[in-house]
Amino acid sequence: MSGALRFRHVSMAATAAVLALLLPACGGDGQPGGSGPAASASLDPEADLREQRLTVSNWDGYMPKDLPARFKSAVGTPMTVARHSTNEEIVAKLTASADSGIDVAFVSGQYAQALAAQGLLEPIHHDLVPHLKNLDPLAARLAHDKGNVYSVPYTWGTTGLCYRKDLVGRTPDSWNDLLKPSAAVKGRATMLKTERWLFLPAQKALGYSVNTTDEQQLSRIKELLLSAKDGLLAYDDTTFGDRLTSGEAALAEAWDGWCPTDDKRIGFVVPKEGSDLWTDTMVILKSSKNKEAAHAFIDYVLDPKTHSWVASNIFYKVPNTAAMAELDPALLKRYPALAMPPGQLLKGESVVDLGDAATAYTRIVTEVTAG
Repeated sequence: MSGALRFRHVSMAATAAVLALLLPACGGDGQPGGSGPAASASLDPEADLREQRLTVSNWDGYMPKDLPARFKSAVGTPMTVARHSTNEEIVAKLTASADSGIDVAFVSGQYAQALAAQGLLEPIHHDLVPHLKNLDPLAARLAHDKGNVYSVPYTWGTTGLCYRKDLVGRTPDSWNDLLKPSAAVKGRATMLKTERWLFLPAQKALGYSVNTTDEQQLSRIKELLLSAKDGLLAYDDTTFGDRLTSGEAALAEAWDGWCPTDDKRIGFVVPKEGSDLWTDTMVILKSSKNKEAAHAFIDYVLDPKTHSWVASNIFYKVPNTAAMAELDPALLKRYPALAMPPGQLLKGESVVDLGDAATAYTRIVTEVTAG
């Protein structure tokens, strides 16, 4: 896993400010207000893609390095790759002017939801993306964009407990194993620091939604997180896998793809109280002057030979049935979370945009992690 990729989930204090700019267009349920973004004039399926130029912004290392060359060879469109470190960074760029110069952006689901609510995204013209047929039918049921109207899922996953089997002494099965650790784990546990994921263990342990904005629930979540602080080694988004491997840590809250289960001493489990469902997506900007090529790019990514690279190299699941079928069975044994069936994954609760309410999360995380 590249160092840059580790920042794919990072949520800074700017999160609330950036998404608050998008809030007025959202309805009370967080979905785009009114009838949603209006479709632009029909695109030309016969457009000469060699005359278009594509700029794609993605996290560093999140797609094959040779993809631009392969895409140009196959389709004829020259492609430039821009890189962003965080969702906040790319959203700020996309909202700073009428035309950011970006044609396709990779963003997490809740950010795609907010951008669509502001009318900044081109609806996906499904007839121009025939490889959509490779997506698992459940990928059309994601809460941030049901029906894949304005985004196409690229990766999806969940969060759970990553643990050293020999140090914990048992298979942890509850978020309380992290929040109220045993003597073997106390002082040797880590939690994710990113706002929405620091909240997750307490939310699920208390039976709350990962998207709660209820003030009383947020207060109880804060109390539980503060009480759990004494049992922690660190808040760690980046090196928890290394800490587990070295034995410094015994238990860690972890995104499934980053739990190093290729080490036979390490296991991964989704707690019995349930967890989240996060999604990274591909979106096309309404300001793009290369929309046909943008659709062709998404279609190219959804080709099984291309899309399977993600699972084989980043160890994140992709919602592409044909691509997952390409994986080496030996890889699934080393990283059993990759073999989690979509139906089980969809039991997790989708993380959605919270608009202005995200400021409460930022404030509580600051208070909990201070000192």
